[in-house]
Amino acid sequence: MSRRGEIIVLNAVLIVAGALTVFPLVWMVSVSFMTPGEASVFPPPLLPTEPTLQNYVDLFARGGLGRYLANSFFISLCATLLALSFNVMAGYAFAKLRFVGRDAIFNTLLGALVIPAQVGMMPLFLMLKTMGLVNTYAGALVPWIASVFGIFLVRQFALSIPDEMIEAARVDGAGEFRIYRSIVLPVMHPVLVTLALFVFLGSWNDFMWPLIILTGEQHYTLPVALAALSREHVQDNEMMMAGAVVTTVPVLVLFLALQRFYIEGLLSGSVKG
Repeated sequence: MSRRGEIIVLNAVLIVAGALTVFPLVWMVSVSFMTPGEASVFPPPLLPTEPTLQNYVDLFARGGLGRYLANSFFISLCATLLALSFNVMAGYAFAKLRFVGRDAIFNTLLGALVIPAQVGMMPLFLMLKTMGLVNTYAGALVPWIASVFGIFLVRQFALSIPDEMIEAARVDGAGEFRIYRSIVLPVMHPVLVTLALFVFLGSWNDFMWPLIILTGEQHYTLPVALAALSREHVQDNEMMMAGAVVTTVPVLVLFLALQRFYIEGLLSGSVKG
């Protein structure tokens, strides 16, 4: 096969793979505009015969989705701000500051990456229960305050910052916090966006921990609320698809808008190890 033929075949395979990946999302949006029961026939239709917004109206008017949407946004935003505050400082410290036991502590943290997050959920829940943080937003935010992956990601990026630049600032009399605020943070904006996306998407889509810690319906996030609604509307596929669209579209738009910085942060973090 010629070089041109190989390129055509490769592009065709990529197009088919892309279409198979996107099709479930497109069909989800299509079903969300169908009338009740329309998607339950066999074979299911690809497009609605009479598009309607009633499923979205029912979700927000009767299902209370507006409150759950606000809960998810509030928790995800706070989790992102907390993760940026703690992970960035810790990652920079492990990369550029010298202190006793730095490498030993960091290697110990890396070892914790092999432990599944689910293993620590029960001990963490019992700790938060004794602190009175069950069924509170604060309890839902605790796992996002700091993460080994976030610290590792920031550290790998911070290693690429020239030591000479930091030393020059120290010689000029700048304190460590001034260096961190005025020199380090502006340079690290790609990894900040990357980490912010990781945390925001992770906290927005998280199901297990909110299900455990948020026992009151008024505190439910979107994934937990949709799971509860699905039990009440087992046959209402159209309404559930509308809920899935409301859950998916905000983070999808956010990712597409910031994907350039996201990719830049990931690639820059692999320059030095």
